[in-house]
Amino acid sequence: MTSKNDAQTVFVIDDDTDVRDSLKWLLESVGLNVQTYENAMAFFEAFDTGASGCIVMDVRMPGLSGINAQKKLPEYNVELPVIMISAHGNVDMAVTALTQGAITFIEKPFDDQTLIDHVHDALERDRSRSVHRRSQSRIRDCYERLTRRERQVLELIVKGLSNQEAADELGINRKTVEGHRANMTAKMKVDSFAELVQVAIALGLVQGITSL
Repeated sequence: MTSKNDAQTVFVIDDDTDVRDSLKWLLESVGLNVQTYENAMAFFEAFDTGASGCIVMDVRMPGLSGINAQKKLPEYNVELPVIMISAHGNVDMAVTALTQGAITFIEKPFDDQTLIDHVHDALERDRSRSVHRRSQSRIRDCYERLTRRERQVLELIVKGLSNQEAADELGINRKTVEGHRANMTAKMKVDSFAELVQVAIALGLVQGITSL
């Protein structure tokens, strides 16, 4: 049987060899895939864009620190959840890491189960984000297949206009709007008005509501 974690990897970045080996053993002992790196640049150079999982990274490292590496994640198209660890943590460091998007900041020495729990939480967040991205991509692909007129009908319908009101707005007859609406809902793969509104929200087409 394939484990749900098989497609995800925990990327451990720490300049201390003993720490890297210890974390690798600990995480692999609970069935997780682990890759270790002695510094952030080694991770960036090896990272496969689109890989899923999470990062466990030390705050203090020679060269590029964990805090500065965290800032560079977008430059390398890394969108993984980050867990920061440190043997010399302080409030300012923790606040900076969390403000920059780390999901937690753990001080060494830490309880093994505490780290495992945080890693599982990070992996679950990554799974949820991956599902969301795939959903958004599917919606955008469907939307791109609409004709210009079908897009106009979609925008008017989700704003609350009736078929007749949309027809008046576009200067066409109601039957034509009904035809465009049928084609549009088929292409967007929705079965109800509620689903259509959700799609419009995801696309940022409803005024006052930003894209998800």
